[in-house]
Amino acid sequence: MRCPFSGWREGARFYVPVLAAGLVLTALLWTTAYVWAGAAVLGLGAAMTLFFRDFPRTVTAGEGEVVSPADGTVVGIDELEASSHYDGPCKRIAIFLSIFSVHVNRSPYDGMVRDMRYAPGKFRLAMKAAAGDDNEANTIFLDTEAGPMTVRQITGAVARRIVCSVTPGAPLAKGEKFGMIRFGSRTELFLPPEARICVKLREKVRAGLTVVARV
Repeated sequence: MRCPFSGWREGARFYVPVLAAGLVLTALLWTTAYVWAGAAVLGLGAAMTLFFRDFPRTVTAGEGEVVSPADGTVVGIDELEASSHYDGPCKRIAIFLSIFSVHVNRSPYDGMVRDMRYAPGKFRLAMKAAAGDDNEANTIFLDTEAGPMTVRQITGAVARRIVCSVTPGAPLAKGEKFGMIRFGSRTELFLPPEARICVKLREKVRAGLTVVARV
C-alpha cells in the first residue's frame, strides 16, 4: 500500500534541524545580548515549518466537480487547440503558488495515473506564462471517467525541487495528496474541452476544496 503523502514529513529534514539549532542557541545566549541570534534562527525554523504545513482537508465536491490541484492564485485560463500535455483540444487553468501558499498538490478528480513525464528546464518566475513551457516540470496524466486530465507541477524562480509520490498505474481519489513543489511554484491543470470553468482570473483557490470546473 502506498504511504500517504505528508508535507510535514517531507519538510521535517529542513525545519527540525533549524528549530533545534534555534532552541539550543536561545538557551545558550539567553542571558547575553546576543539572544536575538537564537530568536532569529527560531523564527527561520518557524517560517520553514509553515511552508510545509499540511493540515487535514475534507473534500466535499460532488460528482462531475473538478477540484483545484493546488493552493494559490489563478493566473491563466485558456482554451487550447493543441498541447504537448494533452491529446487534442483542451482547457487549461494555471495556478501560481507564492512562498506563503500551502504547497501540497492534490488530485483534481478520481482517476488512474496513466503516465508521468519529468522534464528538466529553467527556473523562470512561476507567475509568468513562459514558465509553463520553459521551467523544470513533472507532468501527471490521469485517466478519469470524465475524460483525460493532466496536472503539471512546475518549478519557479525559488522552487528547485519537485516531489511526487505516485507512479504510473496508481489510483488517485479526488483531493488525494500526491506531492508538492518546494518554495514557490506553478501548477497547471488540463481538462477536456467541454469542461465548464468555474473560476476567474486572480481568484484564490485551495487544493481539494475549490471547485474549478464541472465536467
